[in-house]
Amino acid sequence: MSIEYLGLSEINGPLVAVEGVRGGSYEEIVELKVAGKNKRLGRIVEINEDRALIQVFESTDEMSLSNTHTRLTGHPMESGLAPDILGRSFNGLGEPIDGLGRVTAECIRDVNGLPMNPCRREYPRNYIRTGISAIDGLTTLIRGQKLPIFSGNGLPHDRLAAQIVEQASLGEGSQEEFAIVFAAMGVKYDVAEFFRRTFEESGVSSHVVMFLNLSNDPVVERLITPKVALTAAEYLAFEKDMHILVILTDMTSFAEAMREVSSLKGEIPSRKGYPGYLYSELAALYERAGILKDARGSVTQIPILTMPNDDITHPIPDLTGYITEGQIVLERSLHQKNVYPPIHVLPSLSRLMKDGIGAEYTREDHQDVANQLFSSYARVGEARDLASVIGEDELSEVDQKYLQFGLAFEQEFVAQEAGENRSIEETLDIGWRLLGILPREELDRIDTRILEKYAKK
Repeated sequence: MSIEYLGLSEINGPLVAVEGVRGGSYEEIVELKVAGKNKRLGRIVEINEDRALIQVFESTDEMSLSNTHTRLTGHPMESGLAPDILGRSFNGLGEPIDGLGRVTAECIRDVNGLPMNPCRREYPRNYIRTGISAIDGLTTLIRGQKLPIFSGNGLPHDRLAAQIVEQASLGEGSQEEFAIVFAAMGVKYDVAEFFRRTFEESGVSSHVVMFLNLSNDPVVERLITPKVALTAAEYLAFEKDMHILVILTDMTSFAEAMREVSSLKGEIPSRKGYPGYLYSELAALYERAGILKDARGSVTQIPILTMPNDDITHPIPDLTGYITEGQIVLERSLHQKNVYPPIHVLPSLSRLMKDGIGAEYTREDHQDVANQLFSSYARVGEARDLASVIGEDELSEVDQKYLQFGLAFEQEFVAQEAGENRSIEETLDIGWRLLGILPREELDRIDTRILEKYAKK
């Protein structure tokens, strides 16, 4: 028999406290009935002897110390899952918002999940094609990888995320099932509508599961949204044998929600006011990506975060970089040059790329082309710095070639139309054409056999 507790001892924003609680547990879901009619959900975030601190998912408006009844459910936050979730839209708590009714659950899963056991992990190998040259060619996304996008306010990360959802695939000729779980936290209504409309118009909605937490939704809901999304991804990957790409935007909203709730709880802040457990919370989400040895499916993550003041040393991108296997960095100066997507390739990298490209996966020349493009574009920076001092006309002939290469690289390789879906062959062929601008002796990162086979005569 469940016990109902009458009244509250404290209300502080989205947090309420109940005294005299017996048998409660951390992360347990509670039901709060306001004035005998309005039912709301919350979760226990702290227990001190018989005092439970509860995080309310909805507004605490109309709640008072005397008109609220609290009932412990005896279980953590759970999500009902079935194959029918594909093509559906849910709010941040996993409740349908598309007017199609509730999902008939095949199973119930705890949304908190667990990071994958390292002993059961399979090393990621195959790549996921995004159709975007700067990603596929230079920072290749591998199945089971965690590859974040570091953006800034005003940069087109939403547009890039939508394009990845539209174009992502397992490559030419793959017969394996592929789907996308898309979770947005703290987005404005027009941005959420942009995602909905884009997915519908491009015809990809049928293999996308959307979880949307809007900016006017309760802040604490953002702390649950990525967990609900990853639970759905794990179900589809490891029980339905699908390869799942999870896109989480914006992780900065998630971290700021953590900071707000931590402040209300009176916890001692760490860097920039964020709680000291920010790292472990991010790791608990990111480490739910990967491939299990006994499973056919995989979970791949692309978390998107906006860097406050474009500061890559800010705690959120800094800690994310420690946990994940690389990053894709969007550059404001490229955006100002009308380069889309404005991916700055030099600080961008994919640490698992080397094991998922080459003759068996993409093309034999892929690694050599990527190495040479990185090296040559780094030299472009040196040539531009020198030109700013002595003038372009005073540069050597080779340095002038590098300036020409740098401009062409940004305008033809990095830049592409929002709906342009390039194959890996097209991407590599563009790379070879651009490398043809440089003297043959400058191509020192390419194996001689590969150079003779692919270089334009």
